[in-house]
Amino acid sequence: MCSSQKKGKLIIVSGPSGSGKTTIVKYLLSCNLNLLFSISACSRQKRKNEQDGIDYYFLSVDEFKLKIQQGYFLEWEEVYQDNFYGTLKSEVLNKINVGHNLIFDVDVVGAKSLKNMFKDQALSIFIQAPSVKLISQRLVARQTESDSQIAFRLDKAQHEEKAKKFFDYILINDKLSIAKKTVLQKVQYFLN
Repeated sequence: MCSSQKKGKLIIVSGPSGSGKTTIVKYLLSCNLNLLFSISACSRQKRKNEQDGIDYYFLSVDEFKLKIQQGYFLEWEEVYQDNFYGTLKSEVLNKINVGHNLIFDVDVVGAKSLKNMFKDQALSIFIQAPSVKLISQRLVARQTESDSQIAFRLDKAQHEEKAKKFFDYILINDKLSIAKKTVLQKVQYFLN
């Protein structure tokens, strides 16, 4: 008699730039939950302290477009002009099929696409900052984008807020210590 391998589950974390989603993802990865980080591909410039193959798979715009044509992505989006982000099939399917749980740090469109594909095998979490003003302060403090890029991200954040109703859970990241404790409980319950 063959035993069937239990498929891994997906934790999909999304929210506007500056909401704290990367901080929440890094926290969950440190919590000994048997989670692997799903590394997205992107065509944007690498920020200081980012490493190819660890933070993202950094591709040129032409490389990204070629992979789209060849069907390498589960989902992808042109988030800003010539700034593509996407989830590689190989990054996900190989891992969940052998029982690994994955955590994603993706934009709202990618999160909705992944949730639609994986249904109950995935928990989608929307990270909400208490205010647009706080998001603005966080983006300025990062010192990674120009004023026009920050303005664009703030405008996008207002549109992304409207999509939160499609998520399984909305986490208000008002006080980080409370947000971490709350999200840990939700994820532990889902994975068990």
